[in-house]
Amino acid sequence: MKTSWRTASLVVSAAAVLTLTTACGQDTAPPASSQNVGASAAPGDLGGIDTGAGTASPEAPAGGVGTLGVATNAELGELVTDELGLTLYRFDQDTAQPPKSNCDGDCAKTWPPVLADDAKAGKGIDASLLGEVTRADGTKQLTVDGWPAYRYVKDVNAGDVKGQGVGGKWFGLTPEGKKAQAADLPGLSTRKDPELGEIVVDKDGMTVYRFTKDEAWPKPVSACTGACLEKWPVVAPVDINDTKGIEKKNYMKFTRPDNGAEQQTIYCWPIYTFAGDKAPGDTNGQGVGGTWYAVRPDGKPVGAPEK
Repeated sequence: MKTSWRTASLVVSAAAVLTLTTACGQDTAPPASSQNVGASAAPGDLGGIDTGAGTASPEAPAGGVGTLGVATNAELGELVTDELGLTLYRFDQDTAQPPKSNCDGDCAKTWPPVLADDAKAGKGIDASLLGEVTRADGTKQLTVDGWPAYRYVKDVNAGDVKGQGVGGKWFGLTPEGKKAQAADLPGLSTRKDPELGEIVVDKDGMTVYRFTKDEAWPKPVSACTGACLEKWPVVAPVDINDTKGIEKKNYMKFTRPDNGAEQQTIYCWPIYTFAGDKAPGDTNGQGVGGTWYAVRPDGKPVGAPEK
């Protein structure tokens, strides 16, 4: 593996579901969350539909991998890694029979091809599945069961899987050359975010948010209407038996007066996802406008300023 790649890698730093009545919960209502109003922010660049390319580092070169290894991710299972523990990926627009890479130019800056010259099969890797394909520039790229292998420039630390699901076309490589897929999730569950702590996610692993302009007491009221709902889609009702780790007290749905749709709440607070989150694990909606925050299992907003 080329020294320049390694250097760059290290530097890039007891209640059931409630039926809505005139009040949400009959005990003492908790203090309302911060209601400070911030400017509405539009989602960021939602590009990368074809290649998943984001902001690429032009200095990030392609490189070898050294001895391949296998790491186990709690959600995705076993993944192929390079000798530094960085995850390797495959691209849905490539082909394995015959092997062919369709990621060049800017795409290859964001997804550096893994060179085959120094690749070795480590523990858990079947050497017979390793091969190579000649790229358009004449370099030899590593393949796993025919699929060209790449890194992702936003993966900095061993175990990072920030490339998983990007653009709906990029997936971690399993030792068999398959694309890594998360196990089926409940309708609502939680995950441990490295920066935000335990937060709620939907059945697709997408982060769930709260809007501080909403109300929960004495009944749920959503202040996100019209164009706001295009950026912040509501979470449809989820049966309490299809949840894991969610606070069951005052877990209920309500009917929106603006469009008649039913929306889920956690502890009576309306919940949403964010159109700017493109892959499981994204938290691009966190803090948007000073009014949108990821949700804790008890319904409280993560990181919202104290009133």
